[in-house]
Amino acid sequence: MDRAKLTSLYDLSGRVAIVTGGTRGIGLAIAEGLQSAGASVVVGSRKAEACEATQAHLETLGGTALGVPTHMGDLASVENLVDRTVERFGRVDIVVNNAANALTLPFGQLTEEAWAKSLDTNLRGPVFLVERALPHLEASGNAAILNVISAAAFLFAGRQAMYAAAKAGLMAMTRSMAAEFAAKGIRVNALAPGTVDTDMVRNNTPEAVESMKNASFMKRAAHPDEMVGPALLLCSDAGSFITGQVIIADGGLTPH
Repeated sequence: MDRAKLTSLYDLSGRVAIVTGGTRGIGLAIAEGLQSAGASVVVGSRKAEACEATQAHLETLGGTALGVPTHMGDLASVENLVDRTVERFGRVDIVVNNAANALTLPFGQLTEEAWAKSLDTNLRGPVFLVERALPHLEASGNAAILNVISAAAFLFAGRQAMYAAAKAGLMAMTRSMAAEFAAKGIRVNALAPGTVDTDMVRNNTPEAVESMKNASFMKRAAHPDEMVGPALLLCSDAGSFITGQVIIADGGLTPH
């Protein structure tokens, strides 16, 4: 394989990607990576101001972008994200389900409201985003779905049980989607980060953050940019024979 062919494997020119939770942390890093590879990128996030700022930021990097305020717990909002994407760009080739709700309650204090809020954002919303985007993904010819789950899907997590359950559920949906969509030319994979230096992690106590860092073999938190390489592999032609899989990028937290 020559250099030109190798480079072309990661070339996303002409493709359109939706990235939820794309205004900060892992989502923003992936959005920047997809755009750098040539894709037009649509970022969804709850705050309109963050969407506007991220769209402007991506455009200053030389790409084409759109920010759409989106609440993953509201299916009408999820549908609007797809509609706005197609209205602007005419297609959807890549869906990155990255948005997450880190709401946690210990057993004995679970509430119906908290359960619904966690599962609606972390599982139902991502599944129905794929449902709404499916006709456009079928028409793509190069479609890829990337569900960002978590190493928590493989671990015991008493105080984070709702989050871990939703991420494990999204992993199961990833595999089922991959089996169902293979005949449609759509690949579906998951990325499971460990401890990454994001707002979600920093919202914990300093002691908890230090514990999370030291739990892996590498004894540090990843930079969000360290998730871009695995994401590009799974979203581009470089991963053309990979579907139904989970790449665990966690510094050795959950060795397999």
